[in-house]
Amino acid sequence: MTLAFNPADAGDYIAPVGLYARNKALPFLGSVQCERNQLVAGEWTELTLVYEVGGSGLADGAWLKLAFKFYSDWALFQTSNPLGADFVSAEYQAGPLVPGQSPATVQHLKVRFDQKGHERPFQKAVLIDIVDGYLNPGDRIVIRLGDRRHGGQGTRVQSFVEAGFRFRMFIDPLGSSKFAEVPGDCVFDIVPGPPAHLGLIAPRLIGTEESFDAVVRLDDAWGNTCRELPRAGTLKLHGPDGSQNEQRFALADEGWAVARVAGLSLSQPGEWRLEAALDGMPSLSTRAFVNIAQRDGLRPLYADLHVHSDDTIGTNDTLYNLSYGRDVAGLDVLGYTANDFNITEKRWDAAVELIHSLNESGRFVCYPGTEWCGNSAAGGDRNVVFLGHGKPRFPFDAQGRLVRSFEWNEHTAGTLKPGAWPVDELYAAYADDPDGHLMIPHVGGRRCNLDWHHPQLERLVEVGSAWGQFHWVYAEALERGYRVGAAANSDEHQGRCGGGVPATAVFGSRGGMTGVLAERFDRDGVGQALRARRTFATTGERSYAALQLGSHWMGEVCRSAGGQPLRYHLLGDAGWESVQLFRGEKAVWERNLHQELGFSQQRIRIRLGGARIKDRYRAACWTGTVEVKGTSISAFESFGFDNPEQTCWRENTTTLAFRTATHGDTDSIELTLGALVNAEITVRAQIHGYVKVGDPLDPPAHPYAPDVELKISGRELLAQHALVRELPGAELRVSIERITEQPLPRDLQGEIDLGTLALDADREHPLFITARQRDQSRVWTSALFLRLG
Repeated sequence: MTLAFNPADAGDYIAPVGLYARNKALPFLGSVQCERNQLVAGEWTELTLVYEVGGSGLADGAWLKLAFKFYSDWALFQTSNPLGADFVSAEYQAGPLVPGQSPATVQHLKVRFDQKGHERPFQKAVLIDIVDGYLNPGDRIVIRLGDRRHGGQGTRVQSFVEAGFRFRMFIDPLGSSKFAEVPGDCVFDIVPGPPAHLGLIAPRLIGTEESFDAVVRLDDAWGNTCRELPRAGTLKLHGPDGSQNEQRFALADEGWAVARVAGLSLSQPGEWRLEAALDGMPSLSTRAFVNIAQRDGLRPLYADLHVHSDDTIGTNDTLYNLSYGRDVAGLDVLGYTANDFNITEKRWDAAVELIHSLNESGRFVCYPGTEWCGNSAAGGDRNVVFLGHGKPRFPFDAQGRLVRSFEWNEHTAGTLKPGAWPVDELYAAYADDPDGHLMIPHVGGRRCNLDWHHPQLERLVEVGSAWGQFHWVYAEALERGYRVGAAANSDEHQGRCGGGVPATAVFGSRGGMTGVLAERFDRDGVGQALRARRTFATTGERSYAALQLGSHWMGEVCRSAGGQPLRYHLLGDAGWESVQLFRGEKAVWERNLHQELGFSQQRIRIRLGGARIKDRYRAACWTGTVEVKGTSISAFESFGFDNPEQTCWRENTTTLAFRTATHGDTDSIELTLGALVNAEITVRAQIHGYVKVGDPLDPPAHPYAPDVELKISGRELLAQHALVRELPGAELRVSIERITEQPLPRDLQGEIDLGTLALDADREHPLFITARQRDQSRVWTSALFLRLG
């Protein structure tokens, strides 16, 4: 028995001939198709998708949404300039009519793009309004992403690889703004482009009796690791005494183009230079540095404790992300992170089982974790890393209490109900077992609010991630008297953890890593080191940073009678240019290596850095020029520019132009001039924000500093060394500086006399080092919590 009505029971009536049968044969909500199933990451193309109206038809005033996930950095679509890049259009095509059927009455389609046009995760949306009329079943709407018919260059595809990238169509058939999902997404595999960079990953500091592994990887121009390129190459190891030996390697026959050169042993103390090159591709050679030294029982390990997968809002599945961290990024420690409100219990249980199976002492330590996604007004983002070996207390504790901020995902129906909310309740959930948990406040979409702090659970603060660099949040925590150490992680949503490659949207900074000084390379040993705050933070590089007072390491609480100095040790690749000692928010000591080595009479640099705001859409997008009169610009080079769309070029003989974005990080342009003394230097810049809403071709100006101009003569710069302009924002600034021509040191050690710091004797002083290299990478040590007397 069928519950459907039969038109034959209607008796005699008038209707278009055959239309009923034809419409009933169509999917009720229609269908969407695309002619391609594979795209190259970062390529420019025109992509055509066709929506065929289903049996529902589309009412006058109805609208459609072609949506994709918010973490994608696909170039923002625009509708105001048909001649420009990323122009999106929609064209109506009438379907065939049957006898007696009237044509559709739609007059035109109105197209717009909105980054918040639909629900998470499918937030970014091309919106198409049906104007002044309706559409018939079988009619078509042709959507061209990157429409080239008017002469535009097309659209720039998402810059990172993804298996099963999806465009999803939602329609509002009745014009009521009640949307339904059209079955059958347009699905593409986004794959790596041709080889462009060779990477070499090795630990920066190794004991004299220890062996280590090096990882060689082949990436495309956007930082995606290539696949199925089984090329052979040579790894050369140059010793501090000039000795050299070689070892052959081969990239994998299948999968990622990676080679792990295992069991390297370098007994001679000092700095070794490692160089890797592929046969027949000499232009892609690369290098890394390894220092061999006597260790004092602590081994530096490199961790990324904040990695998402498609269990929630990351890219590619959990096995892919964990394997990438181990095999491609060469991580020692990885912390999987699930957005607590978003993950299903089934997926969580499967992820925990996988993590336990991959955890391998001495090779790869792996922890499960969650991200408590509370609004800043309720405490803000906190990660929870489960340091134990059993099943974590999530999503329920032993009493059956919900340990989520709330529960919502794309499959959830009904109202949104809070769980462990505000953060006070999250503290209560785990406070009985602080040794088994590590809580890390961080700045992401919802920045942590340091009005809340749990001293036993919150042992580290995230100072950097793919969202940006946040020196200010770490310094603020210490200024408030919180005993917390420094961490940096990727907060990776794009499948490239472990110093992840920057994308072009909100995740526009290089993902960080946490250096961990552990007594043992296993889950318990690493967990103890993390909770002891024996850590340093990097901006994704295998740098090394340590701060000590006698036998006391960074992270410890100690006393001093004032006789012993602070000792610091920094190891890097690009050369250290500055070191600062902070007491909370205040710099109390510093070294400028450019000045120590002697300023050049010809070389200067322009530096741009910081963020507009401390919250989610924080990017400071810079466009501008550097004009030099009175002398020539002999050469120039940029540092810290994060992706191929951030660039600097010569506009004419006297002027350079630049386009970049900073998210708390710093970019620089170095110039070699004919004679600085004769120069007149002018930097002009416009600062605008990320286009959250509105026309991408008309970005919003930074309201507090939309235009910046710095002007200085060469004579003035020779006298004062730098001109710095602090701007309204989060550590937002621009400067013109003199620099040295001498090589900057990769190995930097020194002492700081406590007596010169004028520290009060009646309070605890949180002292930490931050240092910067020439390429604008940074490190932060955890603080020593020092009391004099």
